[in-house]
Amino acid sequence: MSEAKTLNLVIVESPAKAKTIKKYLGPNFEVLASYGHVRDLVPKGGAVDPKNHFAMKYQVIEKNTKHVDEICARMKKSQALYLATDPDREGEAISWHLCEILKEKKVLGAKPVHRVAFHEMTRSAIQAAISHPRHLSMELVNAQQARRALDYLVGFNLSPLLWKKIRRGLSAGRVQSPALRLIVEREEEIEKFISQEYWTIEADLKTQKQAFGAKLIQYHHDKLEQFSITNKDQAESVVNELRTIANGKLKVEKVTRSQRKRNPTPPFTTSTLQQEASRKLGFTTQRTMRVAQQLYEGIDVGEGSVGLISYMRTDSVNLANEAIEELRRLIKDRYGADDVPPEPKVYKTRTKNAQEAHEAIRPTTPHLLPEAIKHALTPDQFKLYSLIWKRAVACQMIHATIDLVSVDLSCGEGNTFRATGSTITSPGFMKVYLEGVDEAESDEGEKLLPPLTEGELIDLEELKGDQHFTEPPPRFSEASLVKTLEEHGIGRPSTYSSIISTLQHREYANLEQKRFKPTDVGRIVNKFLTHYFTQYVDYDFTAKLEDALDDVSRGEKEWVPLLAEFWEPFIKLVHTTEETVQRKDVTQEALNENCPKCSKPLSVRLGKRGRFVGCTGYPDCDYTRSLDGTGETTTPQIVEGRQCPKCGGDLIMRMGKYGQFIGCSQYPKCKHIESVNKPQTTGVVCPQCHKGNLTKKKSRYGTFFYSCNQYPDCKYAINHEPMSEECPQCHWPILMKKTTKRKGTEKVCPQKTCGYAVPFEEGG
Repeated sequence: MSEAKTLNLVIVESPAKAKTIKKYLGPNFEVLASYGHVRDLVPKGGAVDPKNHFAMKYQVIEKNTKHVDEICARMKKSQALYLATDPDREGEAISWHLCEILKEKKVLGAKPVHRVAFHEMTRSAIQAAISHPRHLSMELVNAQQARRALDYLVGFNLSPLLWKKIRRGLSAGRVQSPALRLIVEREEEIEKFISQEYWTIEADLKTQKQAFGAKLIQYHHDKLEQFSITNKDQAESVVNELRTIANGKLKVEKVTRSQRKRNPTPPFTTSTLQQEASRKLGFTTQRTMRVAQQLYEGIDVGEGSVGLISYMRTDSVNLANEAIEELRRLIKDRYGADDVPPEPKVYKTRTKNAQEAHEAIRPTTPHLLPEAIKHALTPDQFKLYSLIWKRAVACQMIHATIDLVSVDLSCGEGNTFRATGSTITSPGFMKVYLEGVDEAESDEGEKLLPPLTEGELIDLEELKGDQHFTEPPPRFSEASLVKTLEEHGIGRPSTYSSIISTLQHREYANLEQKRFKPTDVGRIVNKFLTHYFTQYVDYDFTAKLEDALDDVSRGEKEWVPLLAEFWEPFIKLVHTTEETVQRKDVTQEALNENCPKCSKPLSVRLGKRGRFVGCTGYPDCDYTRSLDGTGETTTPQIVEGRQCPKCGGDLIMRMGKYGQFIGCSQYPKCKHIESVNKPQTTGVVCPQCHKGNLTKKKSRYGTFFYSCNQYPDCKYAINHEPMSEECPQCHWPILMKKTTKRKGTEKVCPQKTCGYAVPFEEGG
C-alpha cells in the first residue's frame, strides 16, 4: 500500500469478512480485521467497581495487540473510520472499544466515525450500508456492558464460594446455572420415574390383497384409556373373547373422510437452526455456528468471495420484501406456479423481546442452488447451506394437502376397532423440506388404507395383545435444551452455544449418546445454588433479567441502576452464605442407615472421583462404598511378584481421580506410582530422535498428549495426534491432526516457525 492517505478505513471482525467486503468497495477504502473482541475486563478483582457506579476497567486482549497496533497505524493515514462489525450488541461493543482505544492512542482526533450495519455480505447490502451510516448506539453498548458486568460479578463472587463450600476449581455462571438446573431436574425426574405396564389390542386385517391394522378403542361400550388393560392375563382374556365373537370377520361400521392443510415452518432463527442441524445433521451447536459464520462471512464460489447467508445470530422470522419476491420467483421457475401461494407468507416472531430488527437466516441469493456451488464448499458448509436454502424456499411455498381416512370396525356389540390412514394429495412445500422432530419419528407420510364401504365384512388375519411400558422423559439433547432455554427466555441467540460448551468444559454435564447427563459435581453445584441462591437460578428471574437487558438496549432502562438493583441483595447473600453454611451441609447427604463397622450414621459424600457412601465417623472409621452398594472397603489388592523400586515396599492397586493406578503401600512416606495401562502407541516414529515411537499419554490435568517412548533420553512431545506425513512446506517428518472451534479439524505442522495448515479430510 502506498504512503498516500487512505480516505476511509473500514473495520470488521474477521479476515474472511474483510476479504468479502473489500471487493465491493472502491480503492479509497482499506478494510482491516479486529479478530473479534479487542478489549476485555482486567482478569482480577476490581475489574467492576460497584462502589464507583460500576466503573469497568478494560485492557487490550493480549493476542489481539498486534491487530490493534495495525489498526492504529492505518488510522493515522486515514481520514474517516467506518465500523462494520456485526449488527448486534457484541458487534456494537467491539466498535465502541475500538473507538475508545483510538481516542486513547490519539490517532482519531476529529475524524468522522461512522457505524455501518448490514445483515448480509452482498454488494447491494454493503454499499447501501456505507451510503447510510449511523452513530454508535450507546444503548446497545451499555446493554452489552451490563451483561458483561453481571457475568463478572456473579462469577468472581460466587466461584470462590464454591471453592470453599464444595471443591477448588469450580465456577458458577449467571446463565449457565439455570441451564444446569434444567439438566439436573430432568435427571431427577428420570430417576424417580416408575414405569407402568399397559397393553393394546391390535387387529391385523386384509381385504383385496391389501393388509392394514386396527386398534381396539372401545370394549363393552367403554372407551379404552391407556391403562384400561394392564397385564398379560387381562389382555389374553380380551383377545380370546373378541376372537370368538369375531369368528374371522370384522364389520365396517363407519368411514370418515376429511382433509387437512399443513403449513410450512418459518425460516430459521439461530435457535431453530441449531435445533434442526442437531436433529438432521448431527451437528453440535458450536459446529453449527462455526459453519454458519463461514457461510455468512463469504466463500469464493467462482467470482470472488461472497456471503451465502444472512446474519446468523437472530431471533426474528421476518424476511425482507426483496428476499420474499426473489424466493417466489425461484419457486415459480423451479417448481411451477401452482406451488406459489397467491400472497406471500408472513411469519410473526414469537420470541419475546426479539433482539434488534434482524431478518431470519436465509440464502442471500436463492438462485445459487446448493448443488451448483457444492464444488466450492466443504462437506459441512454444503450440508448447512442446503438446510438453510431448503427451509427458506419451503417457507414461501403453498401448503401441503393431506387426505385423512378413519374407519371404525365392530366386533360384536360395543367393541370397536379403529384404523386410520392418510394420503398426501398435494405435497406443496413438502417437496422441498420437512421439519425434523426431537423424540420420535415423524408420522407425516402416506399410510394408505384400502377402499372400504360401510357394512363390508373384513377378514381378520390375527388378533393380538401388544405389551408396552411407559417411559421416563428423555434427557436433553443439544436441540431440546436450546429449545427449552428459548421457551424459558434464558439466554439470547449469541449465547446458546457458549452455555452448552461451558457446562461441558466445567464437567458439570457430559454428553452420553448425544444426551446430557449431569456429573456428580454438577449435581452438588446445582444443589448448592438452588438451595442457597434460589432466586438466581430461578427460570423466571433469569428471563426477567434478560428482558431488562433488552430494555437497556432499547434505551428504556438505565444500565447502572439495573446493576445496583441486582448487586446489593446478591452480595449480601454471598456474605451470609459464606458465614453460615458449612462444607458438609453442601457435600454430604444423610442416609437412614448406620455404618456396619462402627454403627455411626452413613452419608452420601463428594470425593475426588464423585459421590460415594461414607461413615460420618471419619477419620476414626474409614468405611466407604460406592453409591450402588458395591466396592466396600477391603484390604488393598497387592500386585503379586513386584516390590516398589524406590523403597522395596509392596505395590498395591489404588484408585485416583483418573481411575486405577499402582502405588506404593508405604504412601505418604514413599510416593512411587505407575500407570495400570501401558501408553498407547501411535506407530509414528519420533521426528527428533528417530529411535522411539510417539505414544498417547494422559497428563496430570486429564488432557492427552503424545511423547516419545524413549523418555527421559528424548523429551519430544506434542499436544495433538501425530500423523506419519511429511510437512510439504518445511519437510518436518510428521504433521498433527488439530481441532479448534474456529477452524475445525486441520492437518498442521508442529513446528511453530512453519505455519502449514490445511483442512483435514477423512480418508485423506
